Amino acid sequence: MTNLHISQYALEQWLCQMVSSKIKVFAPVHDGEKIDFRLLSSGDEVAAGYVQTTQSAKRFAFPKAERLFSYRKEGKDVTLQERNLNDFPEIVLWKVRPCDAVGFGPLTGIFNWDYKDNLYNARRAKMTLVSFSCTQCDESCFCTSVHGGPGNTEGSDIQVTELPDQSALVEVLTTKGRALVERFIKEPVPADGIDKSAYLASVPVRFQLEQLHEKLEGAFDSSIWKQQSERCLGCGACAFVCPTCACFDIQEDARGSSGSRIRCWDSCGFSLFTQHTSGHNPRPTQSTRWRQRILHKFSYMPDRINETGCTGCGRCSRACPVDMNIVEHLMSITNHG
Repeated sequence: MTNLHISQYALEQWLCQMVSSKIKVFAPVHDGEKIDFRLLSSGDEVAAGYVQTTQSAKRFAFPKAERLFSYRKEGKDVTLQERNLNDFPEIVLWKVRPCDAVGFGPLTGIFNWDYKDNLYNARRAKMTLVSFSCTQCDESCFCTSVHGGPGNTEGSDIQVTELPDQSALVEVLTTKGRALVERFIKEPVPADGIDKSAYLASVPVRFQLEQLHEKLEGAFDSSIWKQQSERCLGCGACAFVCPTCACFDIQEDARGSSGSRIRCWDSCGFSLFTQHTSGHNPRPTQSTRWRQRILHKFSYMPDRINETGCTGCGRCSRACPVDMNIVEHLMSITNHG
């Protein structure tokens, strides 16, 4: 790992040069009252002074809707046309928060668990993640409770920490990150003795992850799921803003003798997610669906792929229309019987 110390002007010039090059740069931009990632063009202003974007960065490797392949039928013959994995452009995600960058770990685990998903892996390989550490947080943030932190570098290729004197600490973490720095920072200055921890947000630990995992092992038939799910509308907002949720459905877009298979986001909170053709639904109530969501993130994924399915970003709590707060629910599980 290499640490550099650059001026605010050098940081701004770095971004401007990338936008002017052939690299597609996506960064948080104000969109009305929301802040979301957008493809930058000359003159766009990157958002500042915010805690988190509304949407996560996962869509750049796992799009909301994606054509898997197309086909054409001519009599008894069927011709398939798969996606060209070389068509995906090189992109830089600029000013990703650490809880988004680390989210690509669980996603990669899911999409390579029992089958290697070539589309996901091809997109992910073309991404360079430049995260910015967090100097502020809100009551929904709980990254430290899931072994993360406001300066966590896991998953990032480069991490930038903006300092009070308008300069920046640049941590170069991977080969991709080094290539980007060598291409756009012409006179790098090594950073000596800068301790970024003094400038990071203070995010309190709200529960112990190991204790939560132990409690969940015997909680399948607990009454706590009904108590927690009574307000849930099953709208799926929590899953769609989550950086690690990877549930999807596959739809057929058929038109006469041709068509496509489309993969699109889904949610285990939807009532039809586990509906069988026979009409039977093994998760017939919102409480069983809420149980699945929590067990999947904090029990099944750690056991199967050694990854926790939550980064503590707090988006699900901010997005919930009925104010279901996942931190409060996880704390109540750790304190339950």
